Amino acid sequence: MTSKPEGFSIAGTVVAPGSRTTLELPVSSIYSHAPMNLPLQVICGKRSGPRLFVSAAVHGDEINGVEIIRRLLRLPLLKRLRGTLLAIPIVNVYGFVNRSRYLPDRRDLNRSFPGSVRGSMAARLADLFLKEIVDQCDYGIDLHTGAIHRDNLPQIRANLDDPETARIANAFHVPVLLNADLRDGSLRQIAAERGIPMLLYEAGEALRFDERAIRAGVKGIIAVMRELDMLPASSRKGRHSDPLVARSTYWVRAERSGILRAIAALGTRVRRGENVGVIADPFGEQEDDVHASNNGIIIGRTNLPLVNEGEALFHIARFESTREAAHIVDAFQADELPLGPALDDEPPIV
Repeated sequence: MTSKPEGFSIAGTVVAPGSRTTLELPVSSIYSHAPMNLPLQVICGKRSGPRLFVSAAVHGDEINGVEIIRRLLRLPLLKRLRGTLLAIPIVNVYGFVNRSRYLPDRRDLNRSFPGSVRGSMAARLADLFLKEIVDQCDYGIDLHTGAIHRDNLPQIRANLDDPETARIANAFHVPVLLNADLRDGSLRQIAAERGIPMLLYEAGEALRFDERAIRAGVKGIIAVMRELDMLPASSRKGRHSDPLVARSTYWVRAERSGILRAIAALGTRVRRGENVGVIADPFGEQEDDVHASNNGIIIGRTNLPLVNEGEALFHIARFESTREAAHIVDAFQADELPLGPALDDEPPIV
């Protein structure tokens, strides 16, 4: 028996089963008196099912997720949706407009939850997002990138000690899962307190589009929606290796200032003491090797050659078997590198 469909109500608007609606939730006005709104789209399936929110640009300069959501919303497959999808491509509108990670008051929105209706600008936006979106959903996926000049290998950060969160994390089909601690004031923390399983997808670099990171994100969200029975199972037999779980990571930092020549790419397997880069002065009179301090896989790295003493250069995840981890990363990258058939008909970004 097919369960009775239900509409979805948000901010006084009812989205009927089998329809989609684009809304703008009022946030505030800026000092020019122009209004600032939070844009979102709600797709309500013809049949009942879970409610999932997918958000991006909580940090306003992390734009890969904006493109991931745009592509997601164009997929004809969503006509077969069960349940409700809430898509919020630009949460931090202020930061997005200004190409900044932060809000105008320099606060980090992802450290401002649960927020307050009478608090700072960040607190008010966090309060609105929590009440109108998070509290109405059963699951969540938040899309992020590395910071400016930092690139991240596609990865999921989540509370993997929670069985339901671990289930959807494994379904996302990225090579690396990080069992990441919850940070005070983060969206993940407040979702966990409310019993809402949530994933944080990290891939690529701020203020840059990365086609492979974008495509992996779209495929991962679709895979999670299939796992939740929000979309029908794929007729194709997927060949996915089980992701590896890292419970600890570390940063290799610059021991001196200079010009970095990185010689280890994202996804590279490294051993303790292995050379991953060289820092030199402009004359080449002094050159110092940069070494990995433990075995692992590089899951993040700086793209900026100009470094100061103490700056983070390579982010390395520790694994019991780096050989197995390298095999899984290689398999993932081999699948993504050809940029084979996409879920849609769009040409890849180059």
